[in-house]
Amino acid sequence: MTLDKAKEAVDTAFTATDRRGLAYENAFGGATSFLRRTYTKDLTGYDLAVTGVPFDQAVTHRPGTRFGPRAIREASTLQPYDPPYGWDGFDPLSEFAIADYGDMAFDYADVPGVPGLLQAHIAGILGQGCGTVTLGGDHFITLPILRAYAEKYGPLSVVQFDAHSDLWPDDDMGRIDHGTFMYKAVKLGLVDVTRSVQIGIRTECDDYLGMPYIDARTCHEKGTGWVTEQIKGYVGDHPTYVTFDIDALDPAFAPGTGTPVWGGLASWQAAAMLRDLAGINMVGADVTEVSPPYDTTGATAIAGAHVAMELCCLALWNKRKK
Repeated sequence: MTLDKAKEAVDTAFTATDRRGLAYENAFGGATSFLRRTYTKDLTGYDLAVTGVPFDQAVTHRPGTRFGPRAIREASTLQPYDPPYGWDGFDPLSEFAIADYGDMAFDYADVPGVPGLLQAHIAGILGQGCGTVTLGGDHFITLPILRAYAEKYGPLSVVQFDAHSDLWPDDDMGRIDHGTFMYKAVKLGLVDVTRSVQIGIRTECDDYLGMPYIDARTCHEKGTGWVTEQIKGYVGDHPTYVTFDIDALDPAFAPGTGTPVWGGLASWQAAAMLRDLAGINMVGADVTEVSPPYDTTGATAIAGAHVAMELCCLALWNKRKK
């Protein structure tokens, strides 16, 4: 869309006839689809689907991430006017078709039914030939998503940006808890721990179950370049899922989250690491734990929207025009 055509645009989330291109609608008006992409359940001809999971009933402390997908979408309307910075001119919005698949529908009062619904939701998207970038929701949502991806790819490499390892022991596989999702994912064989790594950890964990980790202090002291070299060394070219808990960022950059921990990554560090991961075989991703009620400035949602954009870039980088 050109600037001249912007005057004719009317909620392109509904009316766009071209699946590709930057957007020039007013950021403060219109439908808040992610990056002003088209809302659709028909993924024919699309390369990537962004979907929301507004679920926050697995939290250990502060709820509110059910409002995360909506806030991330709203914050993302500031971004689709230009190609993302730092990607050597790569413009995924113009080169590829990205759909906003909307949010997963579920009965908020039927919490035990959510995992199966979510697994089927993601499997349905994968079955249409698209990868996913999912907007959370609390971090429990990653477990059903990994189940769907493992059905297609087998045990995955996982890159987890997080303040917490989420490896608390919990052998009740029916129990729903955002602090134990990775423990269960490892125990269920969804994750290849020898090809995975956790980044930004700064809370205690008695047993990492063989999962390598790089804590936040090491990230600060060794630098982003060193960290991304380590990540690439772990995952190689194996099918990789990237999960980004927004509390990987220091509360100074992302206060709107349920379990904030000081000493975390700065936003510039996260941006540098994600951009330097270009080339990994990323098949899917999510950004979780954005809790708008705890951040009246909107900064956390803005950070979440930028993370989601970077994840879209990673998902499509290897498919770009050479």
